[in-house]
Amino acid sequence: VQLQASGGGLVQAGGSLRLSCEASGRTFRAYIMGWFRQAPGTERDFLAAIAWPGGTTYYGNRVKGRFTISRDGAKNTVYLQMNSLQPEDTGVYYCAADPGTTIRTLTRSWEYWGQGTQVTVSS
Repeated sequence: VQLQASGGGLVQAGGSLRLSCEASGRTFRAYIMGWFRQAPGTERDFLAAIAWPGGTTYYGNRVKGRFTISRDGAKNTVYLQMNSLQPEDTGVYYCAADPGTTIRTLTRSWEYWGQGTQVTVSS
């Protein structure tokens, strides 16, 4: 699976962005898809994940209620809608794919990674 993330940019605090991650490969529907964030000097943190089929979602505490993950099977794309952005949301956002059957939050558990897209939130 190859992943291509896009949609990052500069936004003011309180604003919104939607990230997209397009996956290649015929088995897209078999993978759990997720989003992670890495701020400068920190580890890569889990944000959200969505399973298929059924669309079960799971969110990290820092983004619960503000971010929404979704996927479009026809377009092989997973999205991350980010609302009420704050300066602490600044970082490189990565999409990832996991061929497992259970959503896992540990970064090292995920098998495939996109190249990342930068999100900067100004105060």
